[in-house]
Amino acid sequence: MSFIVGIDGPAGSGKGTVTKKIANKLGLINIDTGITYRCVALEVINQNVLLEDTNKIIEITKNIKINIDNTPNGDIVYLDGKDVTKDIRSKEVTKIVSQVSSIKEVRFIMVEMQRKLAEGKNVIMEGRDICTYVFPNADVKIYLDASIEERARRRFKENQEKNIDMTYQEVYDNIKRRDENDKEKEIGALKIAEDSIVIDTTNLSIDEVVKKIIDIITLKNKF
Repeated sequence: MSFIVGIDGPAGSGKGTVTKKIANKLGLINIDTGITYRCVALEVINQNVLLEDTNKIIEITKNIKINIDNTPNGDIVYLDGKDVTKDIRSKEVTKIVSQVSSIKEVRFIMVEMQRKLAEGKNVIMEGRDICTYVFPNADVKIYLDASIEERARRRFKENQEKNIDMTYQEVYDNIKRRDENDKEKEIGALKIAEDSIVIDTTNLSIDEVVKKIIDIITLKNKF
C-alpha cells in the first residue's frame, strides 16, 4: 500500500518548495515530475534535435535514464549518470520543456516512470496533472495557484539565486506562454481536479501554505 499526496498548479505557484518542506516534515518521498520532462528537453538540446522531429524526441525519451537523489539540501538529478541539476533549469530548457511534454508519447512514457517511482511508497508528487491523470485516486489532492505577476516574481528571484540569467520580463512571458500551452495539452492538461482543494498562495508565505496542506493531510487520518 502507498499513500499519495498530489499537488498540481502552474509554474511559480510554490509547488516545488512546498512539497520539499512537507516531505521533510512528514517523511514522505518527494517526486518532482517536472524534472523528468526537463531531462528530456535537455537531451533534445544536447542532440540538436528540432522540436518538429517528434519521432526522435520519443526515441530519446525511451532511451534516457533519469535518477533523482533526494537530499536535505535539495534534489540531485542525474541524466544518464551525469549530474544535470543546474542544466535542466537553464533558459534554453525552460523555453522548450512545455512543448516537449506536450508530445503524447513522451507523456505516456514519463507517466509510467512516475507511477513506478511511487509504487509501494508514501509520496508527495507535484506537477501539472498529478491529480487528474497520473494519480487520479490520490489520497490528498491540492491545487496551488497565484497571480501571474507573483509567480513571475518568485521565479525571477529563484533564478537570481541560482545565477540563471533571465530578466523579469523573460520570466513573465515564459510563464504566460507556458500557462497557455499547458492548459491546451491533449494529454495531461493543466486543470483543477473536481475533488482538489484549491489554495491561492499569492499572499501567503511558504510556511503558511505548508501548514495548510499538512492540516489537510492530517484530517485524512490515513497517514
